Amino acid sequence: MKKVLLGLCLFFLQYGLQAQQSAILPMEERAQLIDEVLEERIQKLLPELMERAGIDMWVLISREYNEDPVLKTFLPSTWLNARRRTILLFYKDPAKKEVERLAVARYQVGNLIKAAWDKDKQPDQWKRLMELIQERNPQKIGLNYSEDHNIADGLDHTDYRQFMQYLPKKMHKRVVSSEELAVSWIETRTEREMTLFSQLVEITHEIIAEAFSEEVITPGFTTTSDVEWWMRQKIRDLGLTTWFHPTVDIQRTAEELQGHLYSFSGRPQEQIIQPGDLLHCDIGINYLRLNTDCQELAYVLKSGERKAPEFLVDALKKGNRVQDILTMNMKEGLVGNTILKNALSQGKQEGYRPAIYTHPLGSYGHSAGTTIGMWDAQGGVDKADGNAYPLQRRTVYAIELNTTVYLDEWKRDIRVMLEEAGYFGPEGFRYVAGRQTQLLLIPRVNNHLGEHWHDN
Repeated sequence: MKKVLLGLCLFFLQYGLQAQQSAILPMEERAQLIDEVLEERIQKLLPELMERAGIDMWVLISREYNEDPVLKTFLPSTWLNARRRTILLFYKDPAKKEVERLAVARYQVGNLIKAAWDKDKQPDQWKRLMELIQERNPQKIGLNYSEDHNIADGLDHTDYRQFMQYLPKKMHKRVVSSEELAVSWIETRTEREMTLFSQLVEITHEIIAEAFSEEVITPGFTTTSDVEWWMRQKIRDLGLTTWFHPTVDIQRTAEELQGHLYSFSGRPQEQIIQPGDLLHCDIGINYLRLNTDCQELAYVLKSGERKAPEFLVDALKKGNRVQDILTMNMKEGLVGNTILKNALSQGKQEGYRPAIYTHPLGSYGHSAGTTIGMWDAQGGVDKADGNAYPLQRRTVYAIELNTTVYLDEWKRDIRVMLEEAGYFGPEGFRYVAGRQTQLLLIPRVNNHLGEHWHDN
């Protein structure tokens, strides 16, 4: 499978962006790659994260169709859900670097987590779990409960109550929240995952480029809903899924700027796209257990126009500058509210009217990690929304924001809304696969659908 991944990388480099969609793996090869990535994460990443969190035993418990979102990321590619009650136990022996992986379940969990419960010998699943815990005598037992991170709060009340009833009283004080460990497991990306992430983002860019083109849009006829459903169908036709329904909205000279909520809810569903419109989309795909989240802009050319008006080109540049201001203020160890405050302050000092609502991205679309603002919380978010968690290296974010720009030509404000995947790694920040710096044009003046409008 390593040869497959290397071949894919060389293929992308040789044939460019249009090769991305045709190189989407068939299901069997996807499964092989997912399992390889998971094995690498468990063997190399998990021991490091358990050491950092100071937890030597991590217990994850789920019942079928009520899965802990963290436990789901440990399931092999052929498991779509937990089975019956699935209990995973990870133990980091102080004398060893590797982590012991056991499943207190009726089945072995793939090839990575071996079954450690024989029901014929011990009919009670909870008693078997306690035997394994007492044999290893951990100093800290991490369970997935958390007030501040929903993804780290996957242990339900029934299973927590059962666990504590069976656990010997003398070990109750050793039980701690695995919040830090769970969040770091979800948010931390390996080098191999980042190679895959680049492909995901390129595919997302390509879908947008095709959707915002004369191949899909006929001005005066096509509606915003038509484009949204075209995107949804395109994603499905590629053998992929989306984690939210795509959206398309319009800003034009004849209408006033709506509030932020307009971008998320309450938009007209059948607006007909016209020449002179500024289009905006929001789309995210899921592939190889990673997620994208992207917003881009397009301009519908009027008769006789060969390029977008300079005032719109300039507006996009202002949006790019706000992106720069945010990303230069992303520093390791700072919590989201501090980054938000610093970026908004700098943006306003430079004369912009920014709004920032950047969120972690990766195993989930709205993932675990540092939250840098919300569209309705520009003064900072609560602790329960991730404010208290510091920015870490090897993490991915949807750099989501906007800046309000007044257009003399339209005699109104518009909102330049942008969103791109960005990686905060050992060498600082970079975009996963570039960002939009030029408006997409409908129709393409050069009639070349594959024109790439993104830079790093």
